[in-house]
Amino acid sequence: MLKIFNTYTREKEEFKTIQPDQVNMYVCGPTVYNYIHIGNGRSIVAFDTIRRYLEYIGYKVKFVSNFTDVDDKMIKEAAKENITVPEVADKFIAAFFEDIEQLNVQRATVNPRATDNIPEIIDFIKVLIEKGYAYESQGDVFYRARKFKNYGKLSGMDIDQLVQGASEHIGEAEFDKKQDPIDFALWKKAKPGEINWDSPWGKGRPGWHIECSVMSTKYLGENFDIHGGGQDLEFPHHENEIAQSEAETGKKFVNYWMHNGFVTVENNEKMSKSLGNFVTVHDLVKTTDPQVLRFFLSSTHYRRPLEYTKGNLERAADNLDKIKTAYNNLNFRIDGANGEADKDVESQVNKIVAGFKEAMDDDFNVQNGLTSIFELVSLANNYSSKESVNKDNAEYILKNIAELGGILGIKFDNDQSLSDEIQAMVDQRDQARADKDFATSDSLRDKLKDMGVILEDTPQGTRWHIDG
Repeated sequence: MLKIFNTYTREKEEFKTIQPDQVNMYVCGPTVYNYIHIGNGRSIVAFDTIRRYLEYIGYKVKFVSNFTDVDDKMIKEAAKENITVPEVADKFIAAFFEDIEQLNVQRATVNPRATDNIPEIIDFIKVLIEKGYAYESQGDVFYRARKFKNYGKLSGMDIDQLVQGASEHIGEAEFDKKQDPIDFALWKKAKPGEINWDSPWGKGRPGWHIECSVMSTKYLGENFDIHGGGQDLEFPHHENEIAQSEAETGKKFVNYWMHNGFVTVENNEKMSKSLGNFVTVHDLVKTTDPQVLRFFLSSTHYRRPLEYTKGNLERAADNLDKIKTAYNNLNFRIDGANGEADKDVESQVNKIVAGFKEAMDDDFNVQNGLTSIFELVSLANNYSSKESVNKDNAEYILKNIAELGGILGIKFDNDQSLSDEIQAMVDQRDQARADKDFATSDSLRDKLKDMGVILEDTPQGTRWHIDG
């Protein structure tokens, strides 16, 4: 029985979908004014892992993740590069897809863009005004936060504290426009030269929060199963989404709210673009194996903070190598496998897989799930070292390593082949070893290593893999 920690209730709850065997899931995507940093990547990988597990246990998942492609940062970046806001968006959306492909992240079912939904956003705001939850003021439209009775429940914020905080941080011009300091913008009046759209309140653009309310309900319905994002989105973004959406529809917005922990750097400081301490995925994959980065990002429980250090990346690389080496060693034994079947192997695998499911059913506890994966790795290593192996037994172990590892985004390549030239060098080295010509053998091994081919001498013969 799957249980999920619901940020809204601060409790683990049994997961029950609205539609049988169907999960409708929305995860806030990036504002596309720059490359994604690994803090963004952590959220993307965490919810991809969650999605993969839901699919593994039999759910069909409709996964929607948006692009915020117009806001103050987009306008500033466009001016800096002397291009249009849509051109900035196109550039970084293309880069986003390149980066997530490197991380072996599945594309969303739908990736809506805010600017493709302007009519729907305007209509949504009209309803809020008609219901008395919003008001126009000098070309801007604001939401009456205090009017929504549960405002602050998701984040645990106190209204009086919010009023004091807002009063200290908003400028005089904005203060004069608002009826209450905690009211937030649904529509922003365009400044001279800014990108804009026509609306009943004049030329302007949508506020950040309204975009996600509109796009999530458009593609998933007025009430859906899961809404996710980073902890930093609990307030104000997700708090405001709830207020807008439930005021507009009169229905519960989301059943389960999920938030991933931060990526931290030195001195336990949160990684963020605003703090200037971020490393982009785009740059990092140039020097780090993308599979190692993916494994690093996915191998800590999604709600826990993740410390980005060189040492932690190296440990992830070592652990990933252990999993892939065990898989490759056993896969190497498939050819010529003629041993007798061992009924106990399948039962051992099934017991380990049951342990993995038990861990993941506890709010996607990937760290405990990894313990089960390494039990499979140990079984694979022990089995592949036997004098003879059974093909069915070996394939059953491999199948389950690939399935469980695949939930974490690990890719196992069964189709690698060597060029005729390199294969001839491997064969030549095998002959040199047989002839006890160790100088030639060592020389060929070194040459192959320089070419990216790593050799391993096993009792069953020489096996190889491509470095990285």
